[in-house]
Amino acid sequence: MINGIINVYKEAGFTSHDVVAKLRGITKQKKIGHTVTLDPDATGVLPVCLGRATKVAGLLTDTRKTYECILLLGVTTDTQDTSGIVLQERPWEMLCNEPVTETIRTFLGPQMQIPPMYSALKKDGRKLYELAREGKVVEREPRPVHIYEINILEMDLPRVRFSVTCSRGTYIRTLCHDIGEKLGCGGCMEKLVRTEVGPFRLADALHLEEIEHLRDEGDLMSCITPVDLLFADCPALYAADTEADRLLHNGNPVSRVHLREGSERADKYRIYDTRGSFVGLFYERQEMLRPDVMFYDAES
Repeated sequence: MINGIINVYKEAGFTSHDVVAKLRGITKQKKIGHTVTLDPDATGVLPVCLGRATKVAGLLTDTRKTYECILLLGVTTDTQDTSGIVLQERPWEMLCNEPVTETIRTFLGPQMQIPPMYSALKKDGRKLYELAREGKVVEREPRPVHIYEINILEMDLPRVRFSVTCSRGTYIRTLCHDIGEKLGCGGCMEKLVRTEVGPFRLADALHLEEIEHLRDEGDLMSCITPVDLLFADCPALYAADTEADRLLHNGNPVSRVHLREGSERADKYRIYDTRGSFVGLFYERQEMLRPDVMFYDAES
């Protein structure tokens, strides 16, 4: 079984589930899951976890993401992007670059964002996009999100191309909609590319056909990121004897006397057995290293 993460370039027209289904066929492996969903029209970075790496899917979902998008001013749609039905067109010609720039910058920092109707969030057990397709609009509670960075890359009104780094749960098309409303002319998202998810970058993302080619060449493992690299900020400790191996492999706490000491102290540690295999993340309590997330597989 393959264990690790593939940085996939999701193309337009594919759902995130489509990508997972195709990778199951390419790798001949069932235990695969994507991390952070992209809309079918969006492109870019989609980390896909294989095998034991599926345990870190939540970590990648929670991490910061960076997007590059094009905001189209003067147009409001039911989906908040250009794939939807146009609800209203308003004049934008009175705008100039400076007030648009200033308005966009007001969205830096913590924000309260109302999720769009065309989303997979649920209301009374039903997904919002299902209700939206029935012509229903329901009240949605604003949710806290955080915009860490916004950088305008190009401005040719009524279009603005900008990059944004944000927290989990941020809808970029809603951000475009809200910017348009604050400017008084409305707006929607015309294009979206995800450029970063945690340590995964667009420049390193592979198309599905490239991954398939690597498999055919017997070089599939070259595009697999080992799961322990996601925790590079955590100090590494190594088992010093077979007794440590036995304790670690069974998910038991282990004393530092059974580990090769590291001088650095931290909240969590990467622990490896005597063979150098990554066992899992451990935290320290009462002089014992205790398992937080285990990645060891006795059959590997």
